[in-house]
Amino acid sequence: MVNSLAGHPLTRDCYPVAMGYYPNAFGHRMEREQHQDHLLIYCTDGEGTVDAGDTTLTIQAGDILVLPKGTAHQYQARPNTPWSIYWIHFAGQLSHLFLEPLINEEQTLTVLSPGAHTKIVSDFETLLEVRQTGYNQRNFIHASNLLKQLLSYLSASHPKTKTREGLHFDLDAVHALMQEKLHGQLALEELAEKVNLSKYHFSSKYKAITGQSPIQHFIHLKMEHACFLLDISGNNIKAISRNLGYEDSYYFSRLFKKIIGVSPRQYRQLKRG
Repeated sequence: MVNSLAGHPLTRDCYPVAMGYYPNAFGHRMEREQHQDHLLIYCTDGEGTVDAGDTTLTIQAGDILVLPKGTAHQYQARPNTPWSIYWIHFAGQLSHLFLEPLINEEQTLTVLSPGAHTKIVSDFETLLEVRQTGYNQRNFIHASNLLKQLLSYLSASHPKTKTREGLHFDLDAVHALMQEKLHGQLALEELAEKVNLSKYHFSSKYKAITGQSPIQHFIHLKMEHACFLLDISGNNIKAISRNLGYEDSYYFSRLFKKIIGVSPRQYRQLKRG
């Protein structure tokens, strides 16, 4: 089946090689000098440790360990608190491109920390169900595309959120504050205070995690909400501008056009045909 997936036009770019679930995996240990495919391990309970090069990390419930092809490694469950893990090996001509956004190239090991996440658990469970349907190529084509969705979801939702080298902070709390302040102004200092960092340290870490500055992201959220208001209401541009904390509607319109690509008036006309 793996050979079939490697040659099929719908799966050859990224497909599962092996996958499973180890609950309460007491005594679980693995060591590989030659790693021929990529590997994700999602810990849902307990703890484990992983070694690669000179780096040793503890993997806890809610962590995803990312091990790219070619990374010599060793991992094991903690004796007193053994982990429960979902795992999947995968390969394919473009599989490295799906993995690339998750990897921190400055670190030997990358660990994401989405926490206890029902969607990720559900995706792994759905992947595992394919083993119960018989080795039917159609089912494995579906599983391969679900794998791509899982990888792209992790890339979009949890890019490099935890590298154990000081980049981690509560991104959800920061974004919740942004949503709360959509109708007003929000200073960089207020965001930084939310995670107990200086504004310069916070800004640097936020950009390293998300790829853009916190204020840029906040403004984008405002413009997305402006689109929503333009879609659902008959309010004029000035009223929508004030709703989002902009007293100067001309400034708001210029900002809207810079980000969305058209003016608020043009956007509304496009949406209404």
